[in-house]
Amino acid sequence: MTVYDLSVTDALLSTTRAVRKRLDLTREVPREVINECLELSQQAPTGSNKQGWSWIVVTDPAKRAALADIYRKGAGTYLQEAEQDAAAMSDGGQTKRVMSSAQYLAECLQDVPVHVIPCINVEHMVENPPPVAWAGVMGSIFPAVWSFQLALRARGLGTVLTTLHLRAEEDAVELLGIPNGVQQVALLPVAYTVGTDFKSVKRPPISEITHWEQW
Repeated sequence: MTVYDLSVTDALLSTTRAVRKRLDLTREVPREVINECLELSQQAPTGSNKQGWSWIVVTDPAKRAALADIYRKGAGTYLQEAEQDAAAMSDGGQTKRVMSSAQYLAECLQDVPVHVIPCINVEHMVENPPPVAWAGVMGSIFPAVWSFQLALRARGLGTVLTTLHLRAEEDAVELLGIPNGVQQVALLPVAYTVGTDFKSVKRPPISEITHWEQW
């Protein structure tokens, strides 16, 4: 039986954060490191074992700048309004800090050295698919996305799963030449992190969100 060091495994799982303000915008990320992490992500489970995923890795400065513009176009006034709303929340300022960092990312996204866009093949989906179909599609790509993020964290890199550019996804389709039948699911800005001392954060007690046997 394989025995893992639970202290290391649990630390990786509990400290892989959504990183924005602590992305190092000045340090180059080697292509081989991204490829290593993507190779590990391919061990994730997928629906019917179809493995219909694809990844677009963007390092070209002009394309990163264009993607950042698309992201800001998709965001519109959402981030500013959300940051204002967060200021009124009584959660110790956690939501306010998150929204502030999201606004920061929108402003400097073009400077993040690597943009990764995970995609999934949807060419065989019916028109106007039911929610169960989308659940299966997203369940076939997001385990791989999370594995990719964990692999990055283990190597001193960070990222955050963003989706705001999808509000203007056709602009990204045109920019990146994404074929019909391929659905973008996120944009992951990737960089080495400034320090690696990330910590777990406050979450609701398990007793409040877990239902045994029935709701």
